[in-house]
Amino acid sequence: MIEVEFLGPLGNKSIQIEAKDFYELKNKLNNKDDFPELSEWLNDCAIALNNKMIDNLDVQLKSGDKVSILPPVCGG
Repeated sequence: MIEVEFLGPLGNKSIQIEAKDFYELKNKLNNKDDFPELSEWLNDCAIALNNKMIDNLDVQLKSGDKVSILPPVCGG
């Protein structure tokens, strides 16, 4: 199991989910029946694995990993 943390406007919540890599995780999170609020955000979000930003999905996940989904923000 990995922990997926949704930050900011995504609700500041966490879930536990099985995924062997980021491609599998993205497919699961894109399921509008399970995660209807995510579909509009996922393509624009940054991703961190164990508190380090990643820039591609070619990363294997292992039990105990923490993935943070970081939506774009506006500020001023």
